[in-house]
Amino acid sequence: MFTYADLPVPESLEIRPTGPLRGCVRPPGSKSITNRALACAALARGRSRLTGVLDSDDTRVMIAALEQLGIELAVDRSAQTIEVTGCDGQIPARSAQLFVGNSGTTVRFLTAIVALGQGEFRLDGTKRMRERPIADLVEAMAQLGVDVRCLGERGCPPVVVHAAGLRGGRADIRGDVSSQFLSGLLMAGPYAREAVELIVAGQLVSQPYIRMTLAVMESFGVHIESADNSRFLIPNTGGYQAREYAIEPDASAASYFFGAAAVTGGEVTVEGLSVASLQGDVAFVDVLERMGCQVLRTGDSITVVGRALRGIEVDMNPISDTVQTLAAVALFADGPTTVTGVAHIRHKETDRIHALAVELRKLGAEVDEFADGLRITPRPLHAAAIDTYDDHRMAMSLALAGLRVPGVVINDPGCTSKTYPEFFEDLEVLALQSG
Repeated sequence: MFTYADLPVPESLEIRPTGPLRGCVRPPGSKSITNRALACAALARGRSRLTGVLDSDDTRVMIAALEQLGIELAVDRSAQTIEVTGCDGQIPARSAQLFVGNSGTTVRFLTAIVALGQGEFRLDGTKRMRERPIADLVEAMAQLGVDVRCLGERGCPPVVVHAAGLRGGRADIRGDVSSQFLSGLLMAGPYAREAVELIVAGQLVSQPYIRMTLAVMESFGVHIESADNSRFLIPNTGGYQAREYAIEPDASAASYFFGAAAVTGGEVTVEGLSVASLQGDVAFVDVLERMGCQVLRTGDSITVVGRALRGIEVDMNPISDTVQTLAAVALFADGPTTVTGVAHIRHKETDRIHALAVELRKLGAEVDEFADGLRITPRPLHAAAIDTYDDHRMAMSLALAGLRVPGVVINDPGCTSKTYPEFFEDLEVLALQSG
């Protein structure tokens, strides 16, 4: 199915068309849940055991940073488990230079968490990380009594925190750029000296990720009062308690296999996920259902059966990490597909709206780009070399086009190591299952 331009680390990867893909797959553990569970376990009282842990670039930089902060972790990558000896809210290290790669969860969660310590902590990352905004989090932390500042241009990393514990109190925080700012403060908040009240100014993007944060915190013993995603009250009545915690498969990663079923007219089952998932991105199958696919839901799996596809109009704000997957599927629909509500994805690993527009046009599609989305009008498709912008989701999503169109080449396929190092291998296994 795949031909490698250069082994063992290919500079490009050609995707060969397949027939209908049929089979079962279980993606690795959720990156979003893994890094939230690591943060809560690191702060907890006692020793936690995490199972189903994702091993990827984003989780490795989180683990390395926690170890630099003095947290004891026993990592068994083959068993996908990590045992974490928590610090009970007392950061052991008195200073650290933390490299976060291009992991948004790591830099935003840890910027808030290191404020609980005593000393100077500096967080920095890749060139792209130095272009990703963090000023909204910094401003909210300052309202809570933290001495913190951005060293980068336009409110971007590096970030330096002169920590003396988190005072607490009230802070207003913008919600229209990234929900990760709020998640970081929520997870650090139980260890403030006073109760913390967080008021979200404006629209809160990616709300399912906040629900995920609250659910993970609840599992570790901390309940947050929140009525309408605009006000959050964090009591200081006690921190997290260690526990054994199972991490479910990554729903964002599952979207590529659901999309593969839609694109090829196949039938793919993703095991370990259900509509009861903590991850909002399971709702991607609802979008495919609107486009004409059949979706079968059980208590421990979701199956997508490909059918004739029709274009739709959809606000993807709650599940914005699946915009690129939808864009690939939309290439094969009858009629245009319009995506709105995702202006914030311009601040991800790349400007995902513009990057999609550029690469989809290479394939032959007609694309209209908006401030908060895009319209994809199918046209006759042809071979193209797809640039991925060091963005794992560009590589995985636009590979789907190659399942139908000969000559689609994915440049820098190794960028999938950010969240799913074995993606192309798993896609090939699925193709082999299909005969």
